[in-house]
Amino acid sequence: MTMIENLPKEWQEKWVEKKFKDPSLIQEKMYEPLSSGKSVLGISPTGSGKTLAYLLPLMQQIKKGEGNQLLILLPSQELASQVADVTREWIKPLELNIQTIIGGANISRQIERLKKRPEVLVGTPGRVLELIKAKKIKAHLINCLVLDEVDDLVSQEDYNAAKSVMKTVLADTQVVAVSATGQVILPEIDQLFRTAPEVIDVTETDDTKGTIKHSYIITPTRKRSDTLRRLAHVEGFKGLVFFNQLSELGVASERLDYLGIEHRTLASDQHQTERKRAIEDFENNKVALLLTTDIGARGLDFSDLHYVVQYDLALHAENYIHRSGRVGRMGKPGEVISLINERDVRILRKITNSLNRDLTETFVSHGQLVDEKIESSQVEEEPKKESKKETKKVELPVSKSGELKMKPKEPKKEQPKKKKKKNRTNRNKNKGASWK
Repeated sequence: MTMIENLPKEWQEKWVEKKFKDPSLIQEKMYEPLSSGKSVLGISPTGSGKTLAYLLPLMQQIKKGEGNQLLILLPSQELASQVADVTREWIKPLELNIQTIIGGANISRQIERLKKRPEVLVGTPGRVLELIKAKKIKAHLINCLVLDEVDDLVSQEDYNAAKSVMKTVLADTQVVAVSATGQVILPEIDQLFRTAPEVIDVTETDDTKGTIKHSYIITPTRKRSDTLRRLAHVEGFKGLVFFNQLSELGVASERLDYLGIEHRTLASDQHQTERKRAIEDFENNKVALLLTTDIGARGLDFSDLHYVVQYDLALHAENYIHRSGRVGRMGKPGEVISLINERDVRILRKITNSLNRDLTETFVSHGQLVDEKIESSQVEEEPKKESKKETKKVELPVSKSGELKMKPKEPKKEQPKKKKKKNRTNRNKNKGASWK
């Protein structure tokens, strides 16, 4: 039986309703191992359907009314909310309950809802750990722990909290981790899994990735906000703009406000309500630009997003992979545009070469993105038009012997002598003596 045939009838109908075609490679490969309770590390390009790859088989193992059984950890509030929305959509036919446990939300309300014993929990490591310590989440009941965007969860910021959550679950708990950058995760396997997991890496064979163009615009740092302004005026442009530092993001946002460009920001220091509004406005095409950082936009999925803009060049190839992964999802085309100076071209080319990607220089001209600059050598010169005026032949006087006759020089006319101006200073010298 195929994966689709193993799904409940309601899910099969939903699959058709959402106009999904065949399951992606990661969805097919992970279904059987997860259904049989194995711990798995799944590695697949961004936008290849990893969320449903673990949700569908794992939710089928949940028993209704037996409390917290599936815990999904994610590195950011936005990503947790997004995965919760997807889970809520597919969990409805099973008549199960889901609870979101994220920082920034009202903890009292979360504790109150936990009394209803939801079967599925989706949250961020810090708040989940806090509620486990308060004994509001029954960690010993968790049958499966999912580490989504695991490469971020093992970063310095989230690793301690995520590791502490993992220690609270039982030793035989099924652990599932998914990532787009396997080369980063593989060295950490021993610390993430108590028993060796089954590694499913479809990076080389996955065919869900759309065509992504990688380009750059030579732009001095002080002119980058103006370049964003010009990009925002390109017809149909919708771009997720990445910064390395929050301070730079703030400066660029103020500059765009001054230039009168509508945009939104998504930063870790913003209130949850403000961040949610920014995501919704961008998703609903109310603004052309959403300014963010790697942490702010990790794992977020926007429909019909065609452009990613690097205001600051990615610090590592892994960051570049995640940034570019916001476009080209599920077969759709996209473009990654880097705003760099001439010194950074070599660095960017090194990154794209390591990913086996071509790099093109792009220009913004008259509200359009132009791929090539016309070089002067490529322009055919117009033939010179012959002058309609006839050129008169000048005949030079030549003697019989062939020597050139020279006209005798006319004597110079003597110029009339200029009258000398009287020296008024001397003349008035005596007049000024009276006041001495």
